[in-house]
Amino acid sequence: MDTRAEWQAVEKVQPYAIAGKSGAELYASIGERGPKAGGLGRAIAHTNFKLTWTRKYEVQGDACVLVSARPKLIITYTLPKPSEPLAVDTKKNWEAFSAGVHKHELVHGDHIKDMVKKIEAATVGLTVLADPDCKKIKTEMTTRLGALSRAQRQQSRDFDRMELSDGGNIHQLILALVNGH
Repeated sequence: MDTRAEWQAVEKVQPYAIAGKSGAELYASIGERGPKAGGLGRAIAHTNFKLTWTRKYEVQGDACVLVSARPKLIITYTLPKPSEPLAVDTKKNWEAFSAGVHKHELVHGDHIKDMVKKIEAATVGLTVLADPDCKKIKTEMTTRLGALSRAQRQQSRDFDRMELSDGGNIHQLILALVNGH
């Protein structure tokens, strides 16, 4: 039986309050109140995750085998939310902006879920010889997981760079919100 298909990520939205009556005011409030992102100031939104594992190791002869690994993945999307009702035109622009930002963050969530699947593929069934205490296997897993984690972070940075660049999707959403289109 393939246990890799059994888990589901828990995804939740954590709003943060912003203020303003116009698109420009809302965007300025995002700049003041948005989540801090990697020491680069504030972001519009942020995707974070907590990943823990339940792993089962078996000693087979003098080898250690990871026979199963079940992830528990919680993804949290931090998104802006106006604290007061908006005028009809501003509300329409805000909803388009907000939906686009949420969609962008869901892509980050998909990248994280893909990383977890790659971790499963790279570790379940892993066998380390001459490891009857199952210590060497953990060092080997840390090496493999570090590479997968670094690849996911780079994928996320590349995606943000593309989306936030002049003419990119997020850039277009910001312009439409601020300029009221």
